[in-house]
Amino acid sequence: MKKYVIWDFNGTVLDDLKLSVDLLNLMLKRQNKKQLTVEQYLDVFGFPIKTYYEKAGISFEKESFDEMANFFISQYQPESLNQSLNKGVKKTLERLKQLGVKNILLSASEQNNLEEQIKHFKLDHLFEAVLGTDNIKAHGKVYKGIDYLKTHQINPKDCLYIGDTTHDYEVAQALGVEVLLYTGGHQSERVLNQTGARLVTGISDIIKYI
Repeated sequence: MKKYVIWDFNGTVLDDLKLSVDLLNLMLKRQNKKQLTVEQYLDVFGFPIKTYYEKAGISFEKESFDEMANFFISQYQPESLNQSLNKGVKKTLERLKQLGVKNILLSASEQNNLEEQIKHFKLDHLFEAVLGTDNIKAHGKVYKGIDYLKTHQINPKDCLYIGDTTHDYEVAQALGVEVLLYTGGHQSERVLNQTGARLVTGISDIIKYI
């Protein structure tokens, strides 16, 4: 039995797909670029964020990547509090805690923004640790995770990671932990399948793999 479940936040815990697509299209519209459908978004989204923006059609001729990232977060953070959790998230977190499994949140989101979201959705008591980054450009998730496991002397074999992107697969590989990828997040099942990882269509399915 696993002792820890490491959770991604955006797209895994929080259902922010529509918000993210809407904001991308707002940025494209500001540049008079063609907007994307949800299906197109699911095929181009990825990390690094700058590469994903470029794939989506955004250029950095008039606005720098830093300016675009700041604009996105200024719009995203307040609106994220109006979104919903993915179905089954809270019950699964509660069930894992009942089983004695420790939930760890590991996100590319900036730490203060992440803590605001977790408190707003009343999830803070369900997580052993909330690990965000020190920037708004989604840099540093791997290092945060590695540092936490080392500092707390956690055996990677005792961990299960749940995310919704190929980047989550890469993070899990870097941490040396088992991974499940959720198909209801920010990337299409076709894209996720390229990793060869096990896929789950519902968050509550995690319990089967503990």
